[in-house]
Amino acid sequence: MLSISDVTVTIAVLKPTPILGGFGKPLILGSSTAGKDFKNYADIDAVKADYPASTEEYKAAFALFAQKNPPAEVAIISRKTGASPVALVDLLPTLFLKDWHFLLTTTTTVEDLILIADAVEADKSRQFVARTSSKADLATIKAKVYDRTAVIYHTTVNNYPDAAWVGAVGSLPVGSVTWKGWTLVGIAPMDIDASELNAIHALGANTYVTKAGTNVTSDGRAVSGEFIDFIHSQDFIVFSIQYAVQDLFNQAQAALSKIPYDNRGIAQIESAVRTVLQRAYLQGMIAADDDGVPLYNTTFPPRSQVDPAQVAARNYPDGQFEFVIAGAVHTAVIRGTIKFA
Repeated sequence: MLSISDVTVTIAVLKPTPILGGFGKPLILGSSTAGKDFKNYADIDAVKADYPASTEEYKAAFALFAQKNPPAEVAIISRKTGASPVALVDLLPTLFLKDWHFLLTTTTTVEDLILIADAVEADKSRQFVARTSSKADLATIKAKVYDRTAVIYHTTVNNYPDAAWVGAVGSLPVGSVTWKGWTLVGIAPMDIDASELNAIHALGANTYVTKAGTNVTSDGRAVSGEFIDFIHSQDFIVFSIQYAVQDLFNQAQAALSKIPYDNRGIAQIESAVRTVLQRAYLQGMIAADDDGVPLYNTTFPPRSQVDPAQVAARNYPDGQFEFVIAGAVHTAVIRGTIKFA
């Protein structure tokens, strides 16, 4: 994630009326008497060198790496709880300076989950995936209406179904998949009926069930009801545009040049934005119209239309982009007719 930049990107989500989504890297947040610093691991053997198989951090990492599409790298940090302990509320702000996107934690205490989810929601650049076996805790979490926290409910949580879910989906190309319908290696399905499944969904959670003989995640939503892949796609596009335009500035100085404040320079900035949007379309984030044309647009007014005070300050504030999210099909209603002649 970029922490220092000359580029600000904002995005507004326009919901339709009834008629008319390094970005997969997980961070495991654990705790121990002595604590351990933030560190990256490329495989489970490397994790085991620092965290024995009996530790919760190892169990979470094992669930991540056991999946069919595991992340290339996992980060782990263990909060110190012994002498001179580090409070969770003090540690969380420092984590957002590190390189990761999906946060997992070894704790299932609802107070800790709320504290973590609040921090992730306020930061607006990461996502938190939690697990619980308590429907009462689900109700407490649902009341917060988080967009950036998703919860998987399961009666067995010591094998980390949350980590398995992130390991199965999180590292695939952003926008190419939805989080519903994934088989999780090492996780047993819940033996529940449709009524209980609907009740779990009503509590803002997802779970793991059997559908048509295959064990799959029951949905792919955050606590608020927003889709996990939508938030992931949104973050990807904002970050990628910020990075692309900042890189444009950086490359200009590397070439002993500059981005001129005229229509040539403005066109370079717009081109960088459109390149990101085209990439987002190719990855499945942006929809196409009936003719197969990507549904995105950019508006970058020429210098003549920019406030002279902004020109004097060397700030270009008027670039805009919009796109139609592709989404995914999660359910279907199909009607048939039987004829006798």
